[in-house]
Amino acid sequence: MKNKLLFWFGNDYTHLCLSYALQKKFDCELYAIVDVSERPKKFFENQNIINFKKMWFFHDHIKKQSKKPDLEYLKKFEEKYDINLWKLVLNERIFLYYNFHTFTYDEILNIVEQECRFFELVINEIKPDFFLTKLPGFHHLEIFYQMCKNIGIHVLMLNLSTFGKSCIITQDPGKLDVKHDISDKSKTNFKDLQKQLSEFDLSNQIKNKVIKPGTDKSSIIRSTIEYFLHSDQKNLDTHYNYYGRTRLKVFFYYLNSYLKTKYRKSFIDKTLKKIIPITHPFVYFPLHIEIERATLITAPFFTNQIEVIKTISKSLPINFKLYVKEHPAQVTRDWRSISNYKELMKIPNVEILHPDVSNKSIYEKCSLVITIAGSSGFEASFYGKPTITFSSLNYSILPFIYKIQNLDDLPSLILKAIDTNVDSSIIANYIDLLKKNSSKFDWVDFNTKIKDEFFYGGNLIDVEISESKMHSFLKKNFSIIEVLADDHIDKITTQKN
Repeated sequence: MKNKLLFWFGNDYTHLCLSYALQKKFDCELYAIVDVSERPKKFFENQNIINFKKMWFFHDHIKKQSKKPDLEYLKKFEEKYDINLWKLVLNERIFLYYNFHTFTYDEILNIVEQECRFFELVINEIKPDFFLTKLPGFHHLEIFYQMCKNIGIHVLMLNLSTFGKSCIITQDPGKLDVKHDISDKSKTNFKDLQKQLSEFDLSNQIKNKVIKPGTDKSSIIRSTIEYFLHSDQKNLDTHYNYYGRTRLKVFFYYLNSYLKTKYRKSFIDKTLKKIIPITHPFVYFPLHIEIERATLITAPFFTNQIEVIKTISKSLPINFKLYVKEHPAQVTRDWRSISNYKELMKIPNVEILHPDVSNKSIYEKCSLVITIAGSSGFEASFYGKPTITFSSLNYSILPFIYKIQNLDDLPSLILKAIDTNVDSSIIANYIDLLKKNSSKFDWVDFNTKIKDEFFYGGNLIDVEISESKMHSFLKKNFSIIEVLADDHIDKITTQKN
């Protein structure tokens, strides 16, 4: 019997490309949930490149409703699939941070109820063997992923590897599928490890492939013209993530965004420290981008990073300081408000570093890294520095990575972590384990190709896609896509056996 593969197609189109390669290389039935806006929807409705047994358009099943939500149904849904809905819904950026519409209690729960009923419909109708998706960034995809995982549907989730120029396909974003003992001793020193890290630096890759291209002026101008001339205002009624998003509101929002970004960057350049002041031993806390999955989904109870920093600062030994660095990619969110920076500056034992300060120089000089859910803890180990995290991550299996279980224990855990020795041989063994779990598919680079080809460098996603242009892109990049397809086939074969 053929394997039934169910895909989630979002705006980056990686999984659409993957389905094209799998159709050519693997005997299977293809199904898809399509989560796109109105203009690209036409391509999916009419395309003949890939043969799907059935395709659902996610937003067709979520309507504006004035009735009261069915709380009894939602309660039973939580129990059936072991999912805490409020934990996801109250951290949903569309509901909490959206700038064009204020969602009411009933609106939110009506949307969630329709999503849950739709997801059950899909699962009950086709009973998929595998669910293929990217790492969820929104509550609705996270709900569907947890449903699949908790009822035994095999999940193949695409995620960035901790090393750049590769990715990981896994069932759980916090764990590695392939495991082996990493405690064996091997002859490796930190200098060799740091060389490996510099060759596959994910932070630099994202900076060069994601942040810089997104600020290209010609792409911004072309996308702006395209939006105001051709954007589909039907989205305002059919897609809850477009509610209230009129052209006029968008114009003033992005004008305000542009001015805020420039004003805040001026403050950052004048105020945040560009040189690490070595007057005290210090602990390093890298700020996460706000808003992003790392805090909203991975660490849902630690979304207020200012409060996290205050907690850490209260837990430090008296002779230590806490150095906090702004995330370079925060520019994509207009930077933080100046009041946020000033609030942090009021804490006597906290110093704020400029986003351009190199991570390498910080890792070399700090005594400990504390991160909510970032890769900095892994990177710091290459410099012999231990880490405390606020969530379970795939590198948490390293013996010098500590996860905070109780905030009352943080002071003693900091003392314990500072005195922990990092074993370079264990890092080398973990790297080998990471490679066994990784695909050589360079997702960051490939996603940049998609953005440049179809989405004005990623500045506009509500665009029409021609079948001929997509077919040309798939054929031109097939050798790259084939790598990802082969690794998925290996995973399917392994999980089925």
